[in-house]
Amino acid sequence: MTRRPDWAVRLAALLSAVETRPFDAHRWNCGRFALAAVEAVTGERPAFRVQPDLAASADSAGFPRVPPLRARMGDIVLAPDPDRLGVVLDAGRVAFVGPRGLVRAPITLCTTAWRIG
Repeated sequence: MTRRPDWAVRLAALLSAVETRPFDAHRWNCGRFALAAVEAVTGERPAFRVQPDLAASADSAGFPRVPPLRARMGDIVLAPDPDRLGVVLDAGRVAFVGPRGLVRAPITLCTTAWRIG
């Protein structure tokens, strides 16, 4: 999968649309957010297999791992305690699904990242 030419606009539209969408264990969680971000960036929904943990599930989509500090806007990240997937916003911040909408955090909280496109 490659990034669409308009990926930044599509990602910004997604982030705006879900800014205040609260966490729902079945309908809107970190996995669904990560899938929506990948689809916004690439225009395709990745195939993946549900595994015993989030990192293994994310690995099954086939994207290469990169160090979190090398991740770029639109890449997917994993933060621990509790494990959750998020999306890189810029060189230093990521967004996660929270109880009242998106929560921003420093990328230094993340332990793993996947390069999208």
